[in-house]
Amino acid sequence: MQEKKPLKITDLTLRDGHQSLFATRMTTEDMLPIAEKMNSIGFYSMEVWGGATFDVMTRFLNEDPWDRVRILKQKMPDTKFQMLLRGQNLVGYRNYADDVVEAFVEKAARVGIDIFRVFDALNDERNFIASFKAIKKCGKHIQGSVSYALTEKRLGGPIFTIDYYVKKARIIEDMGADSFCIKDMAGIISPYDAYELVAAVKSKLKIPVHLHTHYTSGMGSMACLKAIEAGVDGIDTCIAPFALRSSHSAVEPILVTLQDSPRDPGLDLRKFPDINDYLESIVSKYTQFSDTTKFSVIDIGVLMHQIPGGMISNLVSQLKQAKALHRIHEVYEEIPRTRADMGYPPLVTPTSQIVGVQSVLNVIAGRYKMITKEVKDYFYGLYGRPPAPVDPEVRKKALKGYERGETPIDIRPADVLQPEMEKAREALKGISDRMGDVLIYALYPVTGLEFLKKKYNVSDVITA
Repeated sequence: MQEKKPLKITDLTLRDGHQSLFATRMTTEDMLPIAEKMNSIGFYSMEVWGGATFDVMTRFLNEDPWDRVRILKQKMPDTKFQMLLRGQNLVGYRNYADDVVEAFVEKAARVGIDIFRVFDALNDERNFIASFKAIKKCGKHIQGSVSYALTEKRLGGPIFTIDYYVKKARIIEDMGADSFCIKDMAGIISPYDAYELVAAVKSKLKIPVHLHTHYTSGMGSMACLKAIEAGVDGIDTCIAPFALRSSHSAVEPILVTLQDSPRDPGLDLRKFPDINDYLESIVSKYTQFSDTTKFSVIDIGVLMHQIPGGMISNLVSQLKQAKALHRIHEVYEEIPRTRADMGYPPLVTPTSQIVGVQSVLNVIAGRYKMITKEVKDYFYGLYGRPPAPVDPEVRKKALKGYERGETPIDIRPADVLQPEMEKAREALKGISDRMGDVLIYALYPVTGLEFLKKKYNVSDVITA
């Protein structure tokens, strides 16, 4: 008889679920009525924060992000809280200095984050050093992640092989991670690749292995099931109304599938209908932010060109502004070329935006006739080391006249950054000296400052 090994389920409903479906617009107020019921279910952890939540709360919801964790923790004291941290990017769109990383992690741990899932858009493990050190110092759980990417339809090809991912996993374990996550942000891991990859990683690691995948391509639940067969320790799901489409597999069918098996998570299906009914009752508030352009639950486009849905919506918006939407298929053809020029970065924030915007410019204006600041920063090395060598001619063109110099760096990007916290404190003089507020400003000097002025009812303050 097979030994029992209950599957760990991480629920993403209150973070990646509504981020994927409803542009991260779910308010804390709408989370509270089901918080206690979700706490009683017995999830391994609940992802409630990180990713885009921090930015959206200050920019659109007029909510203090730090308050959300505190308030939810009061309602859910028995459940481990998890957040998504973009390594040296934290919850922003560039690399921040080490003093910002340390202060952010310390504050997040204090308000109630127990597990930090840390990833880097380029899988450059040097961008984990500061955050791993800070998380360890706080005595919290590090879940080191690798961003899952492909150059072919399936796992393999010149770069993204099983060997590539196993090597990255071993490095992350050696750096002190408490668990490891295969982070498939575009939903492109196929079921049999999930099986082989999980089996290979499990055979080499001592720490638990988790799989995060989206439902975008329609392969999500199948990939989760094959990963479970391969011995994965945990998977990510959402409660049904906030599942599927560009979100994640629904938890309820998985519970029934695994019932009475050695991998049965032991969660009670009878506790879910009330939560489902509540989520259904509030969906109408958020459908204005959902993609209603097609009826299909599955995006077959991601099966063909592997471009994440969020990236496509940005491309459409950019092409509309340029009155060039009819050229979108040229952009689809250009994206793989631009990505190859840039050393095949995984398409996840912020690299998906960097590659996408440059691809549009290459189609509209001619290849590299116009080069964005972010692409110049990328070729200089400010985001880290790409998975493969970049095109030297394109890099030379990008760095011609570049403000930091024409010779790229190959050191940890944060090593060229000056401390930022003192400047942020100085800029907020007369508004606030609270650490949470200083960090909001440090992360988002423009939109964060606007939020803080509203919060404290300050109008004409001259900042440094």
